[in-house]
Amino acid sequence: MSPISVEIPRPARLILLLAAILGGLSVALGAFGAHGLRQMVGPREQEIFETAVRYQFYHCFALALVGVLGILAPPRARWWRLAAIAFVAGLFLFCGALYAIVFGAPRWFGAVAPLGGLSFIVGWMLLAIGLGSKSASTLQR
Repeated sequence: MSPISVEIPRPARLILLLAAILGGLSVALGAFGAHGLRQMVGPREQEIFETAVRYQFYHCFALALVGVLGILAPPRARWWRLAAIAFVAGLFLFCGALYAIVFGAPRWFGAVAPLGGLSFIVGWMLLAIGLGSKSASTLQR
């Protein structure tokens, strides 16, 4: 049996690369939060930091899924790219706002986080639209 050769489209490759980098960063941040952060901030800030790391980690998997779908179903690549943009926006807005608060940004900065949460929701909805499209049962080999 010969190996299957699949060309990875550039957008999908970039999405997967970003998912890998942000996923690795979330592991590093989680380790920092478990060890180094405890001496720097109080319990409430630790909880906020853990929430940011958790959401970052979960959405790295979502980003990776979108990248894989960009390889398997390029005809719907527009949906995958839009979902990836929404997930990345959510990562920066939601997680970034929470990280900023932990490290001393003014509390009002937390008002940015709901925009990130909305971006996450939009990303999941765009993923659903792409999967629910008429040609969703047809994948390339």
